[in-house]
Amino acid sequence: MKQLLEQLRQARVIDLAQTWFVGMPHWPTHPPFAMAMTKEHGDYVLPGGVSAAAEMIALGTHVGTHIDGLGHFSCNGLLYQGKSPREVGIDLVPPVVRRGVLLDVAADRELAEDESIGVAELEQAARCPIEPGDVVLVRTGWGRHWTNARAFVNEQRQPGITLEAAHWLSSRHIYAVGADNVAVERIPSPRMEVHMHMLVESGIHLIECLNLEQLAQEKVTEFLFIASPLKIVGATGSPLRPFAIVEE
Repeated sequence: MKQLLEQLRQARVIDLAQTWFVGMPHWPTHPPFAMAMTKEHGDYVLPGGVSAAAEMIALGTHVGTHIDGLGHFSCNGLLYQGKSPREVGIDLVPPVVRRGVLLDVAADRELAEDESIGVAELEQAARCPIEPGDVVLVRTGWGRHWTNARAFVNEQRQPGITLEAAHWLSSRHIYAVGADNVAVERIPSPRMEVHMHMLVESGIHLIECLNLEQLAQEKVTEFLFIASPLKIVGATGSPLRPFAIVEE
């Protein structure tokens, strides 16, 4: 334990989550994030003048920085490996503590809204080998628009990976692929082919709406990825607060 704690003291944490705020971007078919104060200071006062404030929130499980469970998509009514929704519930996904790899496709240019990220672009962005069990994060640069919901959602037009790129990633037996856009894949995508391949055919989680700007600015390409879904019984996804642990 001492050795582990000492290693952690010599590392630092980079937050990979986007902020949550009323009016934040969300996929049009999912409910938006909402928050309202339920108690303000002075509403209920304890002896000595003590009071507390609190609020309530409402949100979709696929809004903001979040992870897709394997029950999120199906094909002809079938989920991954023919499992039942209960078998692939998000509450059964354990905390994720894995090697992370950043593929900064937008490192030297701004991607267009209709740009496809193919195998060549991923290979060019790779600065280290991708290994089985990794969490691979693809930076499109779209995360810079997060505080402007209209610009980020962009009428559902964003750059993202192609089906061929998804096959390239899945062939490396990764655990999850994430991106700083709303869907990982390029949208619009009428058949959501990348979602189908990753979630239904390959059993690989998708992580969407990440904040990858600091990783890119500091040119971090390999790190410890840590995140945990909420244990929501019956849900197909969950909000996520992911971190990258990097060496000083």
